[in-house]
Amino acid sequence: MYRQTLPRNWKLVAALGAVYFIWGSTYLAIKVAVAALPPVFAAGVRFLAAGSLLYTWSRVRGAAAPSREQWPRIWLLAALMFFTCYSILFWAEETVPSGIASVLVAMLPAWTLILELAVLKTQRLTPMLVAALTSGFLGVALLTAGARTASGAVPWLPCAGILVSEIAWATASILSKKFTLPESLGISAGAQMLCGGCLIMTLSVLLGEWHDLRPVPWNAVFAMLYLIVAGSLIAFYAYLWLLSRMSPTTVSSYAYVNPIVALALGYFLADEKLDASAIAGAALVIASVILILKQRGAARPEAHEMCVEAADK
Repeated sequence: MYRQTLPRNWKLVAALGAVYFIWGSTYLAIKVAVAALPPVFAAGVRFLAAGSLLYTWSRVRGAAAPSREQWPRIWLLAALMFFTCYSILFWAEETVPSGIASVLVAMLPAWTLILELAVLKTQRLTPMLVAALTSGFLGVALLTAGARTASGAVPWLPCAGILVSEIAWATASILSKKFTLPESLGISAGAQMLCGGCLIMTLSVLLGEWHDLRPVPWNAVFAMLYLIVAGSLIAFYAYLWLLSRMSPTTVSSYAYVNPIVALALGYFLADEKLDASAIAGAALVIASVILILKQRGAARPEAHEMCVEAADK
């Protein structure tokens, strides 16, 4: 029996490690990439490449293409999830430290909860959820006030942009549960990334970023390859594999582990400093996410989370 359970347990640990640490490290990889590449262009390259690879691989394995009725829904989700979120995130990380960006993105469960409370009426507001939301937004205030860059305080506009982009992602996550999408998760995610990449690249052209292209250093090339292969393909499939074998609440623990990984990497590898108030703010946000996920998991277990909800963090 020991020999039978060991390989399975090893695979679970490895898959969780991929979701925890690869996705947590992508924020630093974005920071490296946008230091050498125009930010929107870099985001477009990432999702055009990852989406093309994932979609083609799924089709080669025999998965059916989206139907004519599904394509408009895919384009809408792509516009919300990838075009809106990642155009802003890549742009914001030009000035916002990678660790701070990861904590702001971690507020996604809070925005999803607010939409479920205010719009869908599918959640009931409890004292614990009130405490969680209060903790989260207080944490964001402390974090953005206490964080510093080499040139001074972190600018508020990119931070606000990241928060707004997460509202778009939360909206798309809720819509996706109402839509009929391709049965193949690889086709659905690949098509959304591919469409999102097309939209992002169009924006890059309109912004004239192509005129800013210059020879790319090796570290930026490696960062882009890491984002495409490790962040968008390897960790994503580890996530899907975990959803078929573990509870969604357990798998969703990536939401509060990723910021810890990103903050540690930013501190040790990118000299991103945090003062006491910023550290307290990050702790409050992570505590908020833990409380929200635990409450939602206890109140309404789901078969699995939206397949692309964590595909590209």
